Amino acid sequence: MLRVGVTGASGFVGGAVCRAAVREGWRVSAFGRRPSVADGHVGGAPYTPWDLLGDRPELPEVDVVIHCAGSVTDWGPAEDVWAANVDGTRNAAAAFPGARFVHVSTASVYDPFRPTVMATEDMAPVSRYVNAYGAAKAAAERVLRGAVVLRPHAVYGRGDTTLLPRVLGAVRGGRLLAVGDGRQRVSLTSVDNLVQACLLAAAGPVGHGVFNVTDAEPVVLDDALRSILEERGIDAEPYYLPLGLAEPLAVAAETAFRLLRRARPPRLTRYAVGHLAVERTLDITAARDRLGFQPAGTSFTGAAGW
Repeated sequence: MLRVGVTGASGFVGGAVCRAAVREGWRVSAFGRRPSVADGHVGGAPYTPWDLLGDRPELPEVDVVIHCAGSVTDWGPAEDVWAANVDGTRNAAAAFPGARFVHVSTASVYDPFRPTVMATEDMAPVSRYVNAYGAAKAAAERVLRGAVVLRPHAVYGRGDTTLLPRVLGAVRGGRLLAVGDGRQRVSLTSVDNLVQACLLAAAGPVGHGVFNVTDAEPVVLDDALRSILEERGIDAEPYYLPLGLAEPLAVAAETAFRLLRRARPPRLTRYAVGHLAVERTLDITAARDRLGFQPAGTSFTGAAGW
């Protein structure tokens, strides 16, 4: 029976990984920053509170660590984002020196200043990023040796606390604010597809390497946004700001929010603009060929219940 530790288990992706690993019949130990969870378990796995930047609790022996913990925000103090994503990753790996390490990274490690067109894994990390999130996730990849690194893009699905709320929060007065022209292609990653990749990486057949993880095929941004609105029963139309207008608006919004010391991000950030306005697609050939990854296509069916 495979013994698996999952960090970030009290979060969106980590919780989904825990539940799936338990269904596989594996012996799963769940770890997260929250002091407690309902019934002391996540999906049937016993839960241990563990702040990766604090004291290390007594830990069980595991064969594999699936590291889902970290900061996913593109807003906030850079030192906090860096600590969560770099120091936290380093501490998690050090706590289980003999275990296989599966690290959930992000497609934000690719160059944010130019389109990502069916990018292969060797095109990142790069030397420039628009914010601390991309830079910190790239640094986290660099501190790992002999790990399996997974790079999803725009993770969505049941329990989503980031992407879907942000899309719905951009609806105002019958319009869904977006950037570009709507015809740009994007690779999205359902949480179910990401979980599949995590379990494949945990059990083999490879012990290290970097893999893009997305849905089966890219989609057109406008099609995706309209599907979300339809599934949620929202009477709104996507409204696209030209990139030349959106970029200075994002800079102004970020400046104002920093001066006002706002904890919540503005609706328009340079990071969001960069991910919406141009193509962001990833090549998943390596994951298909080496991990045996068989992703489903992008679907928002059932999004009304997410």
